[in-house]
Amino acid sequence: MRTNASSLRFMRRAIELSRLHMELGHGGPFGAVIVKDGEILGEGWNQVTSSHDPTAHAEVVAIRQACARLGVFQLRGCEIYTSCEPCPMCLAAIYWARLDRIWYANDRADAAAIQFDDDWLYREVGLPMEERSLPTFQVLRDEAQAVFQSWDRKADKIPY
Repeated sequence: MRTNASSLRFMRRAIELSRLHMELGHGGPFGAVIVKDGEILGEGWNQVTSSHDPTAHAEVVAIRQACARLGVFQLRGCEIYTSCEPCPMCLAAIYWARLDRIWYANDRADAAAIQFDDDWLYREVGLPMEERSLPTFQVLRDEAQAVFQSWDRKADKIPY
């Protein structure tokens, strides 16, 4: 996919958000915008430290804003422009939101060079569960399965 004046404008906005809100002390140097048909529907910047929310990454904030604005939970037909390659959490959120395309500026190695551990998380998630650094245990699966079975039978569910 080739860049054009619009894609550069939207990326510059994501970078501008990253700089502005980093300088204001809202969080790390990350910004994102969500665009559909040439219109910005959502903007986000890292708010992890200012909101005391480890999930308040720029991409997640932009997704939440765009979904709220449109009154939907999927963003088909939209693209995200982000000042850095999305971390695994944000990448998963982008997939769940069904965005059509990702544009990014800095990459995960650039983030690692300034002490953000996105690259480590990418490696960690790829490991078998028993090899990860976070101990993980499965309990009460039968009880939880009953809820899943109820969902499977639920006639008025909204699939996603």
